Amino acid sequence: MSQRDGFASGFLAGAFVGSVFGGVVGALIASRRDSQLLAEEETEQTDSQAEAKRIAAKRRQMKASETESVSIETARRSLEDKIAQLNATIDEVRKQLGNVNGGSPQTIGDRSLTKDS
Repeated sequence: MSQRDGFASGFLAGAFVGSVFGGVVGALIASRRDSQLLAEEETEQTDSQAEAKRIAAKRRQMKASETESVSIETARRSLEDKIAQLNATIDEVRKQLGNVNGGSPQTIGDRSLTKDS
């Protein structure tokens, strides 16, 4: 009988101490979390200001002058010409390597498929 009486009082004391301890730990965690949230809000505000500056810069770039668009078009055409030259050189090297290795200079698409008997 004495063990049952001791159990009930111990259980109640443990529940009380546990609730007090849990409340203290919860309050500490909540206060730290609040300070982190405030810091995050401040960084979000500075990020939004930086984003507004980036948007304004993009708008200025969109209003490029006529000479800039002409120079961009010239650069694009020049790059296309260089790409065409590189492609022609690559094709020549493939043909040379095909001849060196004893293969025919045919491309893969030109080869016919044969059916095995």
